[in-house]
Amino acid sequence: MPSVCVVAKKCGGCQYTGIPYSEQLDKKQKMEEDILGYYGKVERIIGMRYPCFYRNKVHSAFGKDKKGNILCGTYQEGTHFIVQVDECLIEDKKCQEIIRTVKSLLKGFKMEPFNEDTGKGLLRHVLVRRGFKTGEIMVVLVLGTHIFPSGNNFVKELLKLHPEITTVVVNINDRKTSMVLGDREKVSYGKGYIYDELCGCRFRISPGSFYQVNPIQTEVLYNKAVEFAGLSGKEKVIDAYCGIGTIGMVASKKAKSVIGIELNGNAVRDARTNAKENGITNIEFFRGDAGDFMIKMAEKGEKADVVFMDPPRSGSDEAFLSSVASLGPKKVVYVSCNPMTLARDLDYITKNGYFVEKIQPVDMFPFTEHCETVVLLIKKEKRKPETFSKNNNKSYKPKTKAAPSQSGKNTKRKGNSK
Repeated sequence: MPSVCVVAKKCGGCQYTGIPYSEQLDKKQKMEEDILGYYGKVERIIGMRYPCFYRNKVHSAFGKDKKGNILCGTYQEGTHFIVQVDECLIEDKKCQEIIRTVKSLLKGFKMEPFNEDTGKGLLRHVLVRRGFKTGEIMVVLVLGTHIFPSGNNFVKELLKLHPEITTVVVNINDRKTSMVLGDREKVSYGKGYIYDELCGCRFRISPGSFYQVNPIQTEVLYNKAVEFAGLSGKEKVIDAYCGIGTIGMVASKKAKSVIGIELNGNAVRDARTNAKENGITNIEFFRGDAGDFMIKMAEKGEKADVVFMDPPRSGSDEAFLSSVASLGPKKVVYVSCNPMTLARDLDYITKNGYFVEKIQPVDMFPFTEHCETVVLLIKKEKRKPETFSKNNNKSYKPKTKAAPSQSGKNTKRKGNSK
């Protein structure tokens, strides 16, 4: 198993390069126990059998060095200087190979990388996404202008060298922004999206869709979340922060009905399409604020048995958590990508009618310091049950160091993160 990266010190995306994987898991276990141990027993972290080349979404920025040589790779941490990356230990090998091919084609087609300072040039980024179960591959060429000289021939040559590519999309990003993708796009080849399979469901993935970057561990994570919910087929379930409907659709197989709520309109559209294509009829998706939605349910006297919540790395907020308490589901399953904000939110939830029953870390991002966690919370009865506490100290407060990002890679490089 490779463990040494030649650009680790320049890139900054992987903090645990060179550390044996068993030690990485031990470090994350200790971090979880230090931060979350007050709320209950932290189960042993679930790691990967082979923790390399797991990212199904690979993004590379393009530019030039001072000598005029073309660069493609990641932004150095905290900067917009491009670090040339020939091979990354956590990114899918085929995706990396395609990016290297794009780089090799630029000179022959007299295509220049985009220069952010001068606004001249063409290619800004290349984004490659691969369905691990389906094998389908999407290539997104992000240009700094809508003019793409010899674009058709370029795409044909790329497809000739990589016939495994199933769709190519040209995205236009002509603004001064740190975002990778622009608002305009044109499909050059294929359907403009790919499919992948997760937990027995089939998901449609567009260039800007949020989809977990480690599908192997995502199945572990989502199956654990549904297991914690203990569904019997009689429950009414709410999937807050539902995105394209992944957790809700997995839960729908064991629930009576599921409601998914999401602010992003494009995600809601994708979620409805995914449910239809999977033949799932006991799930509905609504665009809106999940907190407002649950407050209205409570005001109408409506109930929910289980609420799944999978917020961004900044965690939830008091307004949303208050709405959960008002609705009063029997169980809350919190899927977190940041133990620091999770601890903060657990502090509120456990003071407002719930106790922590289970805590399960899952290693979604090997070679980085980041970790996902599934927590089961149960609504308190009249008498609060005794709960395990590793650090039974009522003055305990979560550590206040800066909360890590969830991407498992330099967030400037990856864009479109959770």
